[in-house]
Amino acid sequence: MHISTETNFSGVAENHPWSGQFTVLGYDDGAISTLPHHFFRDWRDQEPASGHFYIGCCSGFGVGSLVKYDSGQQSLCVGRYVAGGSRLSFLLNGQHEMRTISTYMLSILGGGLKNAPQPQYADTVVKNDVWIGDEVMVLGGSIIDNGCVIGARSLLPPNFRSEPYGVYAGSPARLIRYRFPEKVRAALLELAWWEMPLAWVRENNAMFLEDMCTDEAKALLIIDILKNSRQEWEREHGKISA
Repeated sequence: MHISTETNFSGVAENHPWSGQFTVLGYDDGAISTLPHHFFRDWRDQEPASGHFYIGCCSGFGVGSLVKYDSGQQSLCVGRYVAGGSRLSFLLNGQHEMRTISTYMLSILGGGLKNAPQPQYADTVVKNDVWIGDEVMVLGGSIIDNGCVIGARSLLPPNFRSEPYGVYAGSPARLIRYRFPEKVRAALLELAWWEMPLAWVRENNAMFLEDMCTDEAKALLIIDILKNSRQEWEREHGKISA
């Protein structure tokens, strides 16, 4: 299968303290991303031979998590700063054709038997700054937008769509509330802080410790400070492309 990540990928950190449980991807700026061992599986619980996977820096999934591929048509794309809990399941397909006489995959019996091609979900995308709780199941074609939180043991149905900064839970998952007021959400999406290099995050780390929920005016002021900081950084180092 095809696995890709950021252009400043520096290699697998074999001697990282977490390497017993994870494949630790290292980056030139000191960032890491983590994938649990045996993360990529096929329907036989083996390493898949085909499919596409992308992960951004500073993202990872917990022990026991897996993503299941059935064919080379399937893709999972994960952005930056995604925190996934333990025993997550991304089931990118696993569909059977229901419009024919039988849903059974006759071809697996051999002897020249055939069945209609399996329907395929679209690509599955987890954007940036997303937190997914333990034991969540994500079915194919889903898009989890920036800043979302997905509650533990939730089921995201096929072709699920979320709103940025929404908190979702349940089976099937539904919107419980938003993390921030509308103006704050809009300002955060405009800031798109996850596009910035880790060095910029380190410089502005104090702003990431502030409570953004008790005072909307203060939250907007913090975001404005970060916007100015981003502009100053881009004037000095060049504009960041999305």
